[in-house]
Amino acid sequence: MIRTQVSLPKEDYESVKREAVRQGISISALLRKALRAVLPRNQKKPWMRYAGMVASGDPASSRTIDEIVYGEKD
Repeated sequence: MIRTQVSLPKEDYESVKREAVRQGISISALLRKALRAVLPRNQKKPWMRYAGMVASGDPASSRTIDEIVYGEKD
């Protein structure tokens, strides 16, 4: 791991500290978790950051993905 220093406004620091306590993790762990949520996992596939973001509302959507993506079959 590489150690780095970050400056935060007091209000942000207090919010981060409260959330870390709520989750039972360190501030560093919370910030790493937050960064992983915003940064693409694989820089070669930046589109993957959007995987899983769209919900169809249909619990069986994985079985009918083609109709969901491409529309009803003719």
